[in-house]
Amino acid sequence: MPPIPPIPSAAPPLPGVALPPVLAGPTLTATAMMLDQIRAQVRRVFAGQDEVVDQVLATLIAGGHILLEGKPGLGKTHLVLALAQTFGGGFGRIQFTPDLMPSDVTGHSLYDMASQRFEIRRGPVFANLLLADEINRAPAKTQSALLEVMQEAQVTIDGKSIPLELPFMTIATQNPIEQDGTYPLPEAQLDRFLMKVTLDYPQAAHEEWIVAAVSSGESGRGLRPDQVARVCTPANIIQSQREVAAVQAVPEVVAYAVRIARATRTAQGIALGAGTRGAIGLVRVAKAYAVMQGRDYITPADVKRAALPVLRHRVQLAPELVISGDTVDSVLRSILDTVEAPRG
Repeated sequence: MPPIPPIPSAAPPLPGVALPPVLAGPTLTATAMMLDQIRAQVRRVFAGQDEVVDQVLATLIAGGHILLEGKPGLGKTHLVLALAQTFGGGFGRIQFTPDLMPSDVTGHSLYDMASQRFEIRRGPVFANLLLADEINRAPAKTQSALLEVMQEAQVTIDGKSIPLELPFMTIATQNPIEQDGTYPLPEAQLDRFLMKVTLDYPQAAHEEWIVAAVSSGESGRGLRPDQVARVCTPANIIQSQREVAAVQAVPEVVAYAVRIARATRTAQGIALGAGTRGAIGLVRVAKAYAVMQGRDYITPADVKRAALPVLRHRVQLAPELVISGDTVDSVLRSILDTVEAPRG
């Protein structure tokens, strides 16, 4: 496999890097080292998308779900499989289609002639990482089957509630190009996703490395998620989620997150602003970023870094801004420039 071109970040280089041993214990330093190892292992098969990897990892340890939007063939499935491999988690995939039924998502009960009783057949949602591929291709009734799963981490089949095994995260994908025959997600369901991450084409150097690495294997499978090493357990991920929840958020920084969310409701050109869940999401993701850097407190920079992926699916532009060519991200950036951050 050819050496991967250098990635401009503080993360460890990809191939051939000597990873430090995973440390046991609840300290933030050990957790940050563990998350660095996960990041480095995922980047061995998913190159050139540093911020996307960080956003997905932050969503996982924040206990949220992610909406991943990108064109086909950019490695979304590779990313989820590799992440699951790093902590030994179960992986489930659902290809959403117009004829998909809610029971195809959650599971159903089936009468077993041998035992003379109904048996529950669990659906693909019973996994640690669930890839809901092209979620907007299924009708609203099937989309809503994920609501209870995402919100309550449980599934109800024939009146019986079955808890999911933790950690659990849904990664739902959308294709931004093809809109024919799709069912746009309603605002109430979009709000269930902690982040909306946009996946773009990699830089030329990384794309050349990917092409060379994939084509070097038999049948064009030279870059496989099973090459990723397992560096921790699901229990370690759950522990990191507890540490994220315990990160300190001083009132001044919380107020800053609230001001950003409130500014989206009054900004010119925005028809629908972010609700309180948006401000909560800013603080949750900021805490995850702090833990990833070994800190037990959040800063305004953490909140600002979280703003675009946390808010871009929670606001709607007015028609005149859409016609003029403005984007949600550009409007959010202008809001971030005008909302004063706390100092000191």
